[in-house]
Amino acid sequence: MLIAKGIHKSYGSLHVLKGVSLEISSSEIVSIVGSSGAGKSTLLHIFGTLDQPDQGSLEMDGKNLLKLKGDSLARFRNEKIGFIFQFHNLLPEFTALENIQIPGFILGAKESDLLKKAKELAEILGISGRLDHKPSELSGGEQQRVAVARALINSPAVVFADEPSGNLDTANAKGLHQLFFQLRDELKQAFVIVTHNEELAEMADRKVQMKDGLIV
Repeated sequence: MLIAKGIHKSYGSLHVLKGVSLEISSSEIVSIVGSSGAGKSTLLHIFGTLDQPDQGSLEMDGKNLLKLKGDSLARFRNEKIGFIFQFHNLLPEFTALENIQIPGFILGAKESDLLKKAKELAEILGISGRLDHKPSELSGGEQQRVAVARALINSPAVVFADEPSGNLDTANAKGLHQLFFQLRDELKQAFVIVTHNEELAEMADRKVQMKDGLIV
């Protein structure tokens, strides 16, 4: 589904990725682990088309992602890719429901369809009673679940998560981890998760170790 070959990335004189190759299958949960500076987040951003490699190839469903530019790239990203970050990046002036729906509005989905999908996701995620609240009125765990729903609203093929439980307490982190597997089973998305959480890393279908810009 996602195939990366020979990915290199440098920032100035710092060679962050040194020829990374990795394949991700549909409905697979892959954890990426390694010490700080190993290149995990850089790789995730390239996979998610938020950054471009200096060298290498990147395909999803047979499409060359490195040839997509401008509006074509933005539309592909919005349709096929979901993101979950350590910091939830919710827009404070909007309710939880509105935050969840935003990627769908950008895509041009019908408002009635978006409302139905957002409520279905909220039910799965256990936040149905919090949809009319703004982020400042939600707990950290609730905010992260809103961010997960937002990542899933357009039914992406793959969800990239960068330290998704880094700011959660132990109970909320464990609940979020279990939720990823429930979502994979129910909605058939692939998840690629950068994490320092060993429990989450070991739960994944496959654990990928990075060191000094390479998969080891």
